[in-house]
Amino acid sequence: MAALLGPWPACPLVYEINARVWLRELSLRSGRPVTLSNVPDEELERVARHGFHALWLMGVWTTGPEPIACACAHAELQKEYRQILPDFKPEDVAGSPYAITAYEVSPNLGGPAALATFRERLTRHGLRLMLDVVFNHTARDHQLVLEKPELYIQGTAEDLAREPNAFFKTSGGRILAHGRDPYFPPWTDTAQINYGQQAGRDAMKAELERVATQCDGIRADMAMLLLPEVLERVWGARLGQNWNKKSFWKEIISEFKVSFPNFLFLAESYWNLEKKLQDEGFDFTYDKGLYDRLRQNDPKSIRQYLQGPLAFQKHCARFVENHDEPRAASAFGAPRARSAAAVTFFVPGLKLFHDGQLEGRRVRVPVQLNRRAPEKEDIETALFYEKLLAVLQDPIFQSGDFGLRDVNSAGWGDSSNDSLVALSWTPPNHAPSPNGGNNSRNRYLGYLVVVNLNPWRAYGRVPLPAANFESGKQYLFLDRLDGKRYERTGSELINPGLYIALEAHQLHLLEVTAK
Repeated sequence: MAALLGPWPACPLVYEINARVWLRELSLRSGRPVTLSNVPDEELERVARHGFHALWLMGVWTTGPEPIACACAHAELQKEYRQILPDFKPEDVAGSPYAITAYEVSPNLGGPAALATFRERLTRHGLRLMLDVVFNHTARDHQLVLEKPELYIQGTAEDLAREPNAFFKTSGGRILAHGRDPYFPPWTDTAQINYGQQAGRDAMKAELERVATQCDGIRADMAMLLLPEVLERVWGARLGQNWNKKSFWKEIISEFKVSFPNFLFLAESYWNLEKKLQDEGFDFTYDKGLYDRLRQNDPKSIRQYLQGPLAFQKHCARFVENHDEPRAASAFGAPRARSAAAVTFFVPGLKLFHDGQLEGRRVRVPVQLNRRAPEKEDIETALFYEKLLAVLQDPIFQSGDFGLRDVNSAGWGDSSNDSLVALSWTPPNHAPSPNGGNNSRNRYLGYLVVVNLNPWRAYGRVPLPAANFESGKQYLFLDRLDGKRYERTGSELINPGLYIALEAHQLHLLEVTAK
């Protein structure tokens, strides 16, 4: 099935939902089994109302008995399960959705027909569908392991004896390597595809072809592991003689863009390899760089990072949490999480939101579980995201011009301006906003977002460009978070700049108009 909604927006808003947990909770709430075929319409309306362009449905593919058994036997995982679920039961374990036994929708979720129905319903709400593809490895009980073990990285009896957590023996007697990130222990529920040989590449390309007919875009799990230099470093001679050093991503993405021109490729990426993966053809790459700087609470480093080439910034996928990272409310603390979110979601690129983030959930659910404990909604966080997402629906954040603004000292001897980050969005050619009201033609000047990232009061001056502001005119700044209005003269805005005073972790989300 071809793409149903045409080209993606320049800076899409994507909402990640854990399919297993979501459908289980919907079933309990409605008192009847809910699969992808009969998700209540109000659930889809809720996602669409917030202005999301796509729903990333995580964990839809079939997980077989071996990944489930591995998760149940893993002592550290069992400890984590019991920490977050005091009433933990073995049936809460569904196995890792990233140890995929078959790229077919799990029967527990309704099967392939249910996914097709679900996608059509999403389309009626203006929503696209994203799914995962795990190219690096398969589950140990994937059909290819049983029927074509030669497609995988091979091991020997000596390897298995020396590194029992890095290799395993199949039911057919072959010894294969587990998939791995070189900085962590191997994933013992997986088997590593050999990308040095064409047969392995072709097999995973065929899996992508099947997936691509069922959705509008994919998230490529641990995409940097398939770069030739990474494969060589991790696997070396195990790739075989005269192994294929051509980039797999360059090979498949350009080809797929011909058949699926509106298909989106999102890379989970780390190790500062994001730009390389963008060059390989990915539309967007995870932006761990901004996330880590926000966690470290280093405003200067954040400003320097956001001064990077705009061509790179536009293809970053921004987040303050996802299923791999701690919940933002826990990692940052609620007030700081909101200031981090403002910086994250008001810069260019894809904006990734995680189910539970909008309500201020604090407990990250391990991906192997199909259940989470109830948590009380944080009303302040929910109201914040309601307003933030309403503003992000303005077309200026798709087609406008982004700028990182200087923040100067507010007065002699004061350096608290170092805590502030200021971001601006202006309409191209001063185009009018479609929102009406104050945003009539030739009056709407866009948005200025100023964030205090530190836990103390901060002051600053933000000079605004003379090309957009005139000395003899009056300008109105409406804060879309608290409704306060500030009127300033053009001469002040140009020099010394808009005066800013923000409490700890406070922010201004200012809509700017000329009076």
